[in-house]
Amino acid sequence: MPKLNKVTPFEQHDKRPKGIYILPNLFTTASLFAAFYAIIQSTVGNFGNAAIAVIVAAVLDMLDGRVARMTNTASDFGKEYDSLVDLVAFGLAPALILFEWGLQSLGKAGWLIAFAYVATTALRLARFNTQDSPSKRYFQGLPCPAAAVLLAAAVWTAESYGVTGTSFTVAGLVLMALLAFAMVSAMPYRSFKDLDLKHRVPFVAVLALVLVFVLVSFDPPAILLVIFSAYAVSGAFGWVLHRKAGQSVFQSADDEGTAEDTVQKPQEAATGRPE
Repeated sequence: MPKLNKVTPFEQHDKRPKGIYILPNLFTTASLFAAFYAIIQSTVGNFGNAAIAVIVAAVLDMLDGRVARMTNTASDFGKEYDSLVDLVAFGLAPALILFEWGLQSLGKAGWLIAFAYVATTALRLARFNTQDSPSKRYFQGLPCPAAAVLLAAAVWTAESYGVTGTSFTVAGLVLMALLAFAMVSAMPYRSFKDLDLKHRVPFVAVLALVLVFVLVSFDPPAILLVIFSAYAVSGAFGWVLHRKAGQSVFQSADDEGTAEDTVQKPQEAATGRPE
């Protein structure tokens, strides 16, 4: 008689049921809808609405991850789905908006830079998904949502103030090229994942948050443009400061130990004993 293997309760607990969580993927789908709406609006010339839709997609993208962690509904399906939506919302949509807004007037240079932006967004997402950064405080390279919001805010500002002309189109081309480089660079950008939002904070912090909302309400496109421009430039300043200090925020303790061992090995070979 064949022997039956009994499944213990612990093994039953390890086998997670296959399925899709509705709540976090609902936010991700809403982000995809906002990106699709932005593309449609750009094709009919409503660039202000298209830019706002990209910013809304970035807010929804920030919420889906937090909702998944708060409700303990994170899954491999959700991660893959989020990456695909990010490529559309923060790679394809901003590139098409900029191209329809003015880059098409620059000929081949315009669509090549737009394609380069989409490609670097895909590379940025692939690197983020496959590499485990030892630093929890910094992102390696400019996050693609921040780059997309910066481009959207620039277009929104140009539409609000009626900015037109070849010089501004060239400025948009240069801005897109710089952001594409920043996304695949090794410059450190604060992730703000170390901020504790679950515990009490000083009254001054709440007051500062209120002042930020008031400031943004005066001129949303211009203020967002300034804020995200400062964030984009902060990576270059951080890289220079860490280089001068001889530090690397993306080097783990194990890597440092390996590097020290590599330096000591020639000395051990020469003396026959460690220094």
